[in-house]
Amino acid sequence: MAGRGSFLPAYIRTIGIPTFINRSVVFNLETMLTQKVRSEFIGRGKYQILPDSTGVDALLNGEVTAVSITPSSFNAQQLASRYAITMTARIELRDMRENKVLWENPSVTFRQEYDATAGRSAIDPAAFFQQDTNALERMSTEFARTIVSAILEAF
Repeated sequence: MAGRGSFLPAYIRTIGIPTFINRSVVFNLETMLTQKVRSEFIGRGKYQILPDSTGVDALLNGEVTAVSITPSSFNAQQLASRYAITMTARIELRDMRENKVLWENPSVTFRQEYDATAGRSAIDPAAFFQQDTNALERMSTEFARTIVSAILEAF
């Protein structure tokens, strides 16, 4: 049943979650994602979470491989009124004792939409590349919940 126990080996008590790698142009996204994943694991209460990659029973590595921002709807003047942020990441949980991969997803994808910033003109590059903080926050929270659930519940 979902939410009961863990499929991870019993000897895993500490999980290292170093700061994820960010290969996108979105500033500080790796920090937000890493913090959300750490918090989600800590909230589950079963494991000690460390920011280290050594001296741990398991190691969770993450890498944001791409982020795209595209218009998703337009107003009557054919200007973008809503944008979609799509993020792709690679995640791997490795058993450090056995040196084997316990769980991985080489291309997990998340998407969030947000309204375009009002008052910007169509020729203003910031209107197109606006990175809505609330959308990134929502996407990071959803990402963390999904990844931690998948790892702990073996989905």
